[in-house]
Amino acid sequence: MSKVTVIGAGNVGATVANVLAHRDIVKEVVLLDIQGNLAKGKALDSWQQAPIGNYSTFLRGTDNYEDTANSDIVVITAGVPRKPGMSRDDLISINAKIVNTVTESILKYSPNPILIVVSNPLDVMTYAAYKKAGLPSSKVFGMAGILDTARYRAFLAEALNTTPKDIQAILMGGHGDTMVPLPRYTTVAGIPVTELIGAEALDAIVERTKVGGGELVQLMGTSAWYAPGAAAAQMVEAIVKDENRIFPCCALVNGEYGLDEMFIGVPVKLGKNGIEEIIELKLTKDELQLLHDSAKAVKSVMEVYDQMTL
Repeated sequence: MSKVTVIGAGNVGATVANVLAHRDIVKEVVLLDIQGNLAKGKALDSWQQAPIGNYSTFLRGTDNYEDTANSDIVVITAGVPRKPGMSRDDLISINAKIVNTVTESILKYSPNPILIVVSNPLDVMTYAAYKKAGLPSSKVFGMAGILDTARYRAFLAEALNTTPKDIQAILMGGHGDTMVPLPRYTTVAGIPVTELIGAEALDAIVERTKVGGGELVQLMGTSAWYAPGAAAAQMVEAIVKDENRIFPCCALVNGEYGLDEMFIGVPVKLGKNGIEEIIELKLTKDELQLLHDSAKAVKSVMEVYDQMTL
């Protein structure tokens, strides 16, 4: 694989492009935005960093979809953030139109790419891209679980006074306050986390993780970008290197976990073909109930999208 396109040169998109350049795993990264000069400027800035960062990946900024031709992977970050007074339905309508236009434009020049969706509301935007693209579900999926898991692991590392490198964890469900952290599958250097931290402290970390994005919005007045951008770049790397890494991603489930025809966060194996496998964990009755509760919330948003005339 030699070419990755990132749609949207805002904070998240620019971070995806910059992190990918530093990984030095593809020949070219195209950064596209309707504000062409913004994309050109950020790409040029990253390219001028190459001699310092010691990478060869060329970055090109553009507002012309022709420049994205023959992309192997496309990361979609385009969309507007939710503003005061804006309803959830308004946000879905505006961003779905953007995602649909982007998907259509990409496929005009790249017939068979892998699409990674980062735009919010994440689960329903992934669904919108899938419906518009007409590609296999293994090639259209969303980034959310890696970010949520990273926040969870970072909070745990802080509480345990250890490195986040040693912490492994899985979260499932929708992106937001209905996500389903799984402490039973959380380990620190192979040690179950429940042996290292009390239930009350662990519950507090789980709750903080659920509102992790909101905490950053309160602090900065805007949504996060370093961690989300790095999370999407990590997914790209797993695909480019055909690593078959296991990550929680927003994927189409058809029968797994008793859920049908919906996009939701589940553990998957990511390799050169995109989603190589959906992994079905043996959840307890309580864990499965939490996942199904989360699925109801996600399904209700998908139904809002289905009823829209875009």
